[in-house]
Amino acid sequence: MTILPTRQWVAGASRRALITLALLSLALPGTAIANATATQVQAADSAAIEQRNKAIVEAAFEKWRGGTYVFGELLAPDVVWTIHGSGPVAGTYRNQKDFIEKASRPLTSRLATPIAPEVHNIFADGDTIIIRFDGTATTTSGAPYRNQFVWILKMKDGLVLNAEAFLDLVAYQQVVDNNAPRSQ
Repeated sequence: MTILPTRQWVAGASRRALITLALLSLALPGTAIANATATQVQAADSAAIEQRNKAIVEAAFEKWRGGTYVFGELLAPDVVWTIHGSGPVAGTYRNQKDFIEKASRPLTSRLATPIAPEVHNIFADGDTIIIRFDGTATTTSGAPYRNQFVWILKMKDGLVLNAEAFLDLVAYQQVVDNNAPRSQ
């Protein structure tokens, strides 16, 4: 006699499980579709951001190659710029003015010509642009300046908010130490 109620309980539990599974199977495809659609929208937004940021950096380097100063319009005023390595210029600069005064100007003031960048690769990943380029110029003493660079630029709203720079700091320092600054 106790078998019948157990069998009825098992049958009832099985029915409840089947109903629950049926309801879940109806709900989950919609959720999967909604999640897939949201993922596709995010991927499209990310791709658009990548392309826009890459185009901004490409255009800036093209202008720079033509001799136009581009950093005022490319860098956010509160950019955080880190130069990796060791030497007097290595470190983190907390805004555009600090970076230009303490890292860029000591070099560029000792160059008779602007640095001409030759871009080898530009990679985009979301809001990050990685650019590998060589730079050449002539120093105030007439010697050549050559360096290789990798910059990792984190961007928002078309401006660089955070930058990491990798370059030959010995070549940089030799220009600073062995050349007189141009008269301004």
